[in-house]
Order: sequence, then C-alpha cells, then structure tokens
Amino acid sequence: MAENKTQPTSVDPREFIASVEHPTRRADGEVLLEFMEEVTGKPPVMWGPTIVGFDEYFYRYDSGHEGTAPMVGFSPRKARLSLYGIKEAPESAELLAKLGKHKTAVACVYVNKLADIDLEVLKELVRVGHRHYAEVLDQSAER
Repeated sequence: MAENKTQPTSVDPREFIASVEHPTRRADGEVLLEFMEEVTGKPPVMWGPTIVGFDEYFYRYDSGHEGTAPMVGFSPRKARLSLYGIKEAPESAELLAKLGKHKTAVACVYVNKLADIDLEVLKELVRVGHRHYAEVLDQSAER
C-alpha cells in the first residue's frame, strides 16, 4: 500500500511562514499560526512541504488505506489560503454562511485573504472543527 505523502516533518512552521514570498499570504499565515495554536491549544506542525497543522487524528478507509492527518490547519498557497478541518462539524455550515468571501471544496475552505472574512467566525470554525475531530474520533494525539 502506498504511503501517505502528507506526513509530519521536522520543518519549523514559523520558518516556513517566514519564507512565503507573497507578503499578504505571509502576514495572513502568521496570524493563522498564532490564533490556531491559541484556539486548539496545540503546537503547529508542518505536514508535508506546505501545510501547517494542529493536533492529529488516525484514519482508516474501507479500502485499507490508513494514516494520520492534522485535525485543523492551513496552507498559504500562491493563489489563496487553504483552510483544513473547519467544515466537518455539524455547526460548520451555519458558521460558513457568516464567514465572508470564501469557496469550499471537498476537504477545505479557500479564502483569498483574511481581510475578506470575519476572523471571529473563523476562530469559531477552528474551535468547533478541532472539537469535532477530538470528540468524534476521541483520539487527540496528545491524550
């Protein structure tokens, strides 16, 4: 079975954010790093080369594929910010409607810049997303 490409690395997330070329993405990444750490109570960890994640969970699909993934996280991509783990909780749909300008995909939420959204709503999305994984999966990595 193929190994999951997105795994924790030893790269310092703060150094990664400092290396982001786009000034708005870099500044937004610094904000996200600080408040996601504050909201989750977990330190940031690099997952693969571009995802900053907080806490982790184990998954196993019916196909037998298994691995770990961050409960919540973000990536300051060139085109926009990708936000992970914030749309799966039952209350997420209602909160996303209040977030501001964003797009959703199967596993993430995209925003162009933090100035386009309500940061208090995003904090609540991070809080409920992290809690959802911790409760439903009952397996916070540090429990």
